[in-house]
Amino acid sequence: MSSWVNRVLVIGLGLIGGSLAKALRERSTSACIVGYDRDEKEMQTGLRLGVIDEMATGLAEEVSRADLIVLAVPVKATEAVLEQIKPHLTDGTILTDVGSTKGNVVEAAERVFGTVPNTFIPGHPIAGSEKSGVAAADSQLFNGYKVIITPLPDSDPDATAKVDQMWRYTGAEVLSMGVARHDEVLAATSHLPHMLAFSLVDTLAREEENLDIFRYAAGGFRDFTRIAGSDPTMWHDVCLANKEPLLRQLDRFTTGLARLRKAIEEGDGDMMLGTFTRAKAAREHFSRILSDTASSNNMNNENVIFRAQPGGSVAGTIRVPGDKSISHRSIMLGSLAEGITEVSGFLEGEDALATLQAFRDMGVVIEGPNQGKVRIHGVGLNGLQAPPGPIYVGNSGTTIRLLSGLLSAQQFDTELSGDESLAKRPMERVAKPLRLMGAEIETGEGGRPPLKIKGGQPLKAIHYDMPMASAQVKSCLMLAGLYADGTTSVTEPAPTRDHTERMLQGFGYEVDVDGSTVSVRNGGKLTATEIDVPADISSATFFLVAAAITPGSDLTLEHVGINPTRVGVINILKLMGADLELLNEREVGGEPVADIRIRYAQLKGIRVPEDQVPLAIDEFPALFIAAACAEGETVVTGAEELRVKESDRIQVMVDGLKALGADIEGTPDGAIIRGGELHGGEVFAHGDHRIAMSFTIAALRSSGEIKINDCANVATSFPTFIELAQEVGLNVIKGDS
Repeated sequence: MSSWVNRVLVIGLGLIGGSLAKALRERSTSACIVGYDRDEKEMQTGLRLGVIDEMATGLAEEVSRADLIVLAVPVKATEAVLEQIKPHLTDGTILTDVGSTKGNVVEAAERVFGTVPNTFIPGHPIAGSEKSGVAAADSQLFNGYKVIITPLPDSDPDATAKVDQMWRYTGAEVLSMGVARHDEVLAATSHLPHMLAFSLVDTLAREEENLDIFRYAAGGFRDFTRIAGSDPTMWHDVCLANKEPLLRQLDRFTTGLARLRKAIEEGDGDMMLGTFTRAKAAREHFSRILSDTASSNNMNNENVIFRAQPGGSVAGTIRVPGDKSISHRSIMLGSLAEGITEVSGFLEGEDALATLQAFRDMGVVIEGPNQGKVRIHGVGLNGLQAPPGPIYVGNSGTTIRLLSGLLSAQQFDTELSGDESLAKRPMERVAKPLRLMGAEIETGEGGRPPLKIKGGQPLKAIHYDMPMASAQVKSCLMLAGLYADGTTSVTEPAPTRDHTERMLQGFGYEVDVDGSTVSVRNGGKLTATEIDVPADISSATFFLVAAAITPGSDLTLEHVGINPTRVGVINILKLMGADLELLNEREVGGEPVADIRIRYAQLKGIRVPEDQVPLAIDEFPALFIAAACAEGETVVTGAEELRVKESDRIQVMVDGLKALGADIEGTPDGAIIRGGELHGGEVFAHGDHRIAMSFTIAALRSSGEIKINDCANVATSFPTFIELAQEVGLNVIKGDS
């Protein structure tokens, strides 16, 4: 800290200025913290309370001695203070401020100095309190909160770095953005809500019977209108200082309010429901990713770990969450249907929720999810609307690939993007055949996301021979085929999951399946239906393998989807000698389901038939664990697709199993695994949920604890995994490193 600055002058010892001064003093920086306030009593109080090191007896002298000056004055007073200190500034003195608007501060500096000094770095701490004055100074006021600095194009890098460092000393998270962008963002997130609260309370207070209105006001009214108790003078100044951005936000709000008023007047239930459900979903979405609009939340950056203790048992009866593939498709096809589709058993994981939010963004009214129940108010094949911006799909490869086919046929432009993991996954496998159909689609660097899709392109039907088996590519082209002129057909080299074909038929759309070729013709329509999503066989797999490798186990998994294109894991486990039986087989909404009972039996190594690989492609991480616990050698071939999933699943499983003492070697399209003893150790899931869960069940046969790093994404696909694992007898806990 000795390389920072020697002397800091804080002009204005209110709550913000005083708290900043106190925080800098308590962080034991080498700088002397000097305070100035036009009220000498405030300076004396600050000195007595230890907020500042020294009082500024003369402003001119202190300005000439300071290395860094903080203007902690109302935005309206900024220009006058700059005029006052200008004659006494020395070359290189760093200036910053704390105002909640930045454009007017920069304009004030231009008027005073001609051009903004390159050492003037505007700033804005997004923190505060209902208290005021130096006596309320709180050294923790900024700790864990955001501070925005808005350096200009010509700003001095060293001055910017020192202002940045000053705020970091207080414990704040420092962000940087342009002046205009700052004022737009704050107009929307802070200034507009204050205007609404002031206006609402003022309007209601003018009512003749206002006493009853306020007497019987509920908690929601009190929560919303709390900010109407803010300092009127300060907000008068803010409105004038940030006039244009605030007016733009008020115009947007009044336009939306007018739409809602019209819907109420005309009894337009769908319009009202759409507004309310989108708002509720958006509020919940942002609550998940931000603990507070100002406070930092670094949880997603932490290394979530699982600690699985050796041994344990596997017994009981459970139902795992709904099938993710079917959950995705229920939202997509329900949105394109005519009428209201009722869904039960919907998987409320982040991936399926990304699909749900995408269709909300395109104007579809969707109620829920609430305990797996969703109501979708379909808009028909041609009823989607342009989203307000890029569609963010998180980590969901299914969402981005299937939507690319659907959106290629829409009249509006769209952009699809995702998180860091999704940004590494190949997208040309869908983009190339879509271009053959006439779509204009642009991928990012290396053929990866984001995808930019131009609307208004007429699609023509094609026949496509898939070079690699992929249900996502097949489904993508089928969705595009709903709009293409003629009959679109796809031939796959090996069977893949057929949920799209089955569900289209469930919605009354004609689909032709002839051996390995599936065809759809444009011109049909989808009719709303009811969908009961079966339990996901991919999620069930971890428990199937857990029971298969654990002596004394006896486990029943209820209502599991046993679609013929998904039962590879069942077939492979049976070939390995698993004691597995299907009970209560039935069909629900076009999908076959059953209860699966599995008991321990010593597994044997096998050569996995290649025709089973596409039917179990997502289940191989868990099957690698089964093979490591089997007698003899297991050989997997034809599974090169595993290398382009959320991680290179072949290499990650090979590395992890070797760390646990397994005899395994990877091959370009699979692995050779020789069963034996497993010991404890540390492995890395590389953000891949299936890897994390697979190594968790490996502890059932290990001699020591297995620590699994980077498990955060389990929460996106199987939020209740740890709880269910503990319920059936695994000794596993979750925590952060």
